[in-house]
Amino acid sequence: QVQLVESGGGLVQAGGSLSLSCAASGRTFSSYAMAWFRQNPGKDREFVAAILWSGGSTYYADSVKGRFTISRDSAKNTMYLQMNSLKPEDTAVYYCAANARPRLNWMMREQQYDSWGQGTQVTVSS
Repeated sequence: QVQLVESGGGLVQAGGSLSLSCAASGRTFSSYAMAWFRQNPGKDREFVAAILWSGGSTYYADSVKGRFTISRDSAKNTMYLQMNSLKPEDTAVYYCAANARPRLNWMMREQQYDSWGQGTQVTVSS
């Protein structure tokens, strides 16, 4: 497992933008898959986006396609989520997650990921 630390959450008006970061502890991530999930109280954790560290293939939930962009900086061992055109329904705690030996057909599944950050709150006001 790796240690993951999210940052960048906050309060923004609908239509605005926020950028989240997930810093990973030092090791080689070339085989890793990393992802963003979100969760509201009383609800299941929801997949948002994922990326393969090697090659940079990306995966998105339909609800965020065209608005969110996932990326990574290998030199900084950091993953990002750029969120544009935010909506009130994007309000949630956002978590980053990682797995060293991902299965490609599980990229959107919570069960794939065995390392999780502590979460960062994103609130979008209407």
